[in-house]
Amino acid sequence: MGQTLTEKILEAHRVDGTVETGEEVGIEVDQTIAHDLTGTMAWLQFEALGLDEVQVEVAGQHCDHQTYQPDFKVSDDHRFLRSAAGTYGAYFARPGTGILHQVHKENYTAPGKTLLGADSHTPTAGGLGCLGIGTGGLDVATAMGGAPYYIDVPEVVNVRLEGELPEWSTAKDVILELLRRFSVKFGVGKVFEYTGPGVGSLSAHERTVITNMGTELGATTSIFPSDERTEEFLERLGRGEDYVELSPDENAEYDDEVVVDLSEIEPLIACPSMPDNVVPVREVAGENVDQVLVGSCTNGAYEDILPVAKLLNGRETARRTETIIAPGSKQASEMLARNGYTAELMAAGVNVSEATCGACIGAGHVPASDSVSVRTFNRNFEGRSGMEEDAVYLCSPEVAAATALTGEITDPRDLAADLGVDAPGVEMPESYIGTSEADIIMPDESVDTGLVKGPNIDEVPLKNPMGSDLSGPALLKMPDNITTDHIIPATQEVSVYRSNVPKLSEYTLKRVDETFAGRAAEADGGFLVAGENYGQGSSREHAALCPMYLGVHGVLAQSFARIHKANLINFGLLPLSVDADAYERIEQGDTVEIVDDAAEAVRSGQEAFTVRIGGEWETTARLDANERERELLVSGGKLPHTRKEFADTAGTDAGSAD
Repeated sequence: MGQTLTEKILEAHRVDGTVETGEEVGIEVDQTIAHDLTGTMAWLQFEALGLDEVQVEVAGQHCDHQTYQPDFKVSDDHRFLRSAAGTYGAYFARPGTGILHQVHKENYTAPGKTLLGADSHTPTAGGLGCLGIGTGGLDVATAMGGAPYYIDVPEVVNVRLEGELPEWSTAKDVILELLRRFSVKFGVGKVFEYTGPGVGSLSAHERTVITNMGTELGATTSIFPSDERTEEFLERLGRGEDYVELSPDENAEYDDEVVVDLSEIEPLIACPSMPDNVVPVREVAGENVDQVLVGSCTNGAYEDILPVAKLLNGRETARRTETIIAPGSKQASEMLARNGYTAELMAAGVNVSEATCGACIGAGHVPASDSVSVRTFNRNFEGRSGMEEDAVYLCSPEVAAATALTGEITDPRDLAADLGVDAPGVEMPESYIGTSEADIIMPDESVDTGLVKGPNIDEVPLKNPMGSDLSGPALLKMPDNITTDHIIPATQEVSVYRSNVPKLSEYTLKRVDETFAGRAAEADGGFLVAGENYGQGSSREHAALCPMYLGVHGVLAQSFARIHKANLINFGLLPLSVDADAYERIEQGDTVEIVDDAAEAVRSGQEAFTVRIGGEWETTARLDANERERELLVSGGKLPHTRKEFADTAGTDAGSAD
């Protein structure tokens, strides 16, 4: 039996376990990335592990979410990240260099490599044949220290592409089509591997658009083969030496198959407030729009902004519609400026922003109340924009440009007919200039002597080992699809405390219940109750770390998002699955008691746990965790467990030297 491309890369990096669907495998990590909202805690954890320097080929530290540095706390975080990168041997991209996925793609992403990122859109790298996986910062910290990354081998879905995209249809519409067919939960535990004759019609950049937003399907990752289009892209970047041809075997066997005829794709748009609420643009055309934003790690590259610049050239945006372009990297900004497009965009009434993630997380360009925002981003969860009752649509740059011109949601095919313009298509430059090298401080160029910590940077909290008796109130009952934005928002007000867990924890689940943090702290233990797909969205580990700090023992949910479940385990919180009947019966405030000896049951491999609710009735909850994960839970989480392992190893090595 032949191998899929996913299996080939996993096997080439395997150091433990087996590459069989559903089985756990430990893989060597080649590269890591983190940004300013996840990196501070990752480096504090790296320090707590007692390590001297990173062990991966490339560790990239970026400052892209809080680029505008609205508070001294953010500036202090950036200075700390710069000092940590210099101290431990990482590459540091200064604020303004760009979004980590775009900058890493320009400089370091390579076919056949494994990339672990403290951001859920790390699968962007799959467009270049790199196995990129998003995870929590603690996993990145231990991987930087040389530890394997463990993952259950996902199912591999063959997404067979046929035909070619028609005019005005884009790679963004391809992934929106998949979201329209399926859902934000469809890809949990799966990899989407793109094959078929249609693959060759897509540039390497278009492929990264698709793999980036594959995260919204809930997928572990997405990946394309590395072929002549990959080689062409790397050559234009001046990195031709990184090219390796990679593809699945002809007789590879997949767990499932999805066929997409590219020739049938039309301009699509995700309506508020979920990325899978997708319809053809013409179905919602005519909706007045107050704000248009082009950018993000999905559509912020030079190739994304160029069609917008061409469509707006010599024209003006609608008076009622504020239009902002936030390039994904300084490279894109520089290329637009050198080719004259920045001036044309400004003349059209566009506000050209710094290269940043800011607006995507509500840390800038927050929509007005009772307004509509059309964006080329990847997420439109309610409130993520910084406005609680927002109305955010997601679309391609071409749809965004047409909408900016008319002031209402517009299918670009209709505008083209009115204006007599041709589709801009995908245009790649002969070579990419301005690769942001001036803004990346290399590991041997450190400008700091040791770690520099501002007053807002606190220590990493640790959890005690699991006890025998776990009980407490059901602190909060939540519906399906609670996101990490619900648990710990990424808005400016909150994000300044990402390196200060005691303060940050005050905002835990505030968007669901403003009283939660205070009640949890006073309860001295308790449980969260949730419906399906609990913890979807961003990889932010603070969504597990803060509940742990507040004393939460675990979560009873109908199902969990992959990254968040891993983060719960990493911080010693029990992720227990319950059926729909039990979920319906549990009331907020009920006493939840694990009848079994919790620590012994977890350690021994017990899967079914008896849970007594309100002292009156019992139900069965299940723990889906392997032996390694159970050891982490019993130890109080991955940090205390790994620190002990590293200390034991160091002691053994020292003893051997004697």
